[in-house]
Amino acid sequence: MCIKFSSVTAVEDERWHSDGIVYPKPTWLGEELLAKLARWCVESRQSGFKSTLSLISIMKYSKVYQALKEKYKDMVKVWPEVTNPEKFVYEDVAIATYLLILWEEERAERGETAKQSFVDLGCGNGLLVHILSSEGHPGRGIDVRRRKIWDMYGPQTHLEESAITPNDKTLFPDVDWLIGNHSDELTPWIPVMAARSSYDCRFFVLPCCFFDFVGKYQRRQSNKTQYRVYLDFITEVGSACGFHVEEDCLRIPSTKRVCLIGKSRTYPPAGEDSVDEQRTRYMNGRRGSPASPPGQRPAPPPAGATAGGADGPQGRGALDSGARPTPESPAEGPWLSGFHPREKAERVRNCAALPRDLVDRVVLQVANLLLGGEHVHTQGSQSGSVKAWNRGGSLSLAEVAGQLDRETLQRLRRECGGLQTLLRNRPQVFRVLNGRVRIRDWREERLQEEKEAEAKRKLFSETFKTRICWFFAHHPDGCALPSDCCPFAHGPGELRPAPTTK
Repeated sequence: MCIKFSSVTAVEDERWHSDGIVYPKPTWLGEELLAKLARWCVESRQSGFKSTLSLISIMKYSKVYQALKEKYKDMVKVWPEVTNPEKFVYEDVAIATYLLILWEEERAERGETAKQSFVDLGCGNGLLVHILSSEGHPGRGIDVRRRKIWDMYGPQTHLEESAITPNDKTLFPDVDWLIGNHSDELTPWIPVMAARSSYDCRFFVLPCCFFDFVGKYQRRQSNKTQYRVYLDFITEVGSACGFHVEEDCLRIPSTKRVCLIGKSRTYPPAGEDSVDEQRTRYMNGRRGSPASPPGQRPAPPPAGATAGGADGPQGRGALDSGARPTPESPAEGPWLSGFHPREKAERVRNCAALPRDLVDRVVLQVANLLLGGEHVHTQGSQSGSVKAWNRGGSLSLAEVAGQLDRETLQRLRRECGGLQTLLRNRPQVFRVLNGRVRIRDWREERLQEEKEAEAKRKLFSETFKTRICWFFAHHPDGCALPSDCCPFAHGPGELRPAPTTK
């Protein structure tokens, strides 16, 4: 049995399979589905999103999707990246299917036969570029970082490793479509770049992370979800750039599956100059009214304003903010000051790069707090009575953070997730759930062993006894499990060599 959901909210459920179809568990069907159906039947609220695939033929989509899924299914088997191959392969197949149908119907509307050209800005793994190119559309992808999978596509897939800064050097006058598939900081810029590339250039964006022209997007409303507000913002950007912006909902395994499309303009070609001035004013307006940073000149007054007007200490941005390049503002500079493309080398911010002595010190301190102040040992100890084993209490992350010194907290706050991530990175010692942390009791883990997936059990066996048991080395009562049941080594004599990385 399989169930397909068209509601956007349904994709938030973890039962989604990577091919976009739900395979619910029997327990969920019996305990949750009927209650949900009853609630949905009496709800009268309107969805804030379009119905799925509202702008194209669903019949064509289904046929093309199945054909492309079969054609590119082997990509799952050879995927060299660390990301989930099924999710990324089938998601890009679905996005490619949508674009192929959209472009086919556009050619029919325009009476054209030549397939549309494209540039994918922030193309990532490049699979979308590879599929569209293989289906006959001339195009290329650009991303700040090269991926391992790029070498597998062959010479017909054109991918470039380059940073993208929105300016007059990053225009594409000969391209039909600009694509932004989860393009992060470039997302609000893509309608602008399409509008300024040429009057015939169109755009397709699939927003994910929330970025403004410069920095993170700041939510200004509370009566809508953050996602809905951000989609409205990108729609507003497209409209300010002179596009008729259309919205649709894709059939992909993601909670962020609403796309925005600019296929046509709201003005004739002769109005380009006046509309571009409108774009510039709109981008300047996004800066609000901050004081000019030290060393920067305030922006010139708006049209019709005097030199002594609003451009004092509270003027809008720098001179080149949103303006087209001038002799004083070279074309290589960004259209809006303050924009920075992401770095080529992605910084690891999941606490994995923190000094080992800092991590060990925090782990010992938190364990001591959970054990009620009973200091943990720094040398190995033998396991005591299982019944007397101190499993400690439970504390909120805020309570734990309140016991750490200021310098340690500042270092953790510079990492994504901070203290919570550090503790979750030590699953042998802690369980972190719903904002609370406690000592992991491995006796409970043994009861759950039969429920583990086959792949997890295989990985478990490969790493068996390859690391010293933290509880054997540090807990006042030693390890709660006997040596033959503990997956970790009780002393150096039990250590096995770690499996070699393939």
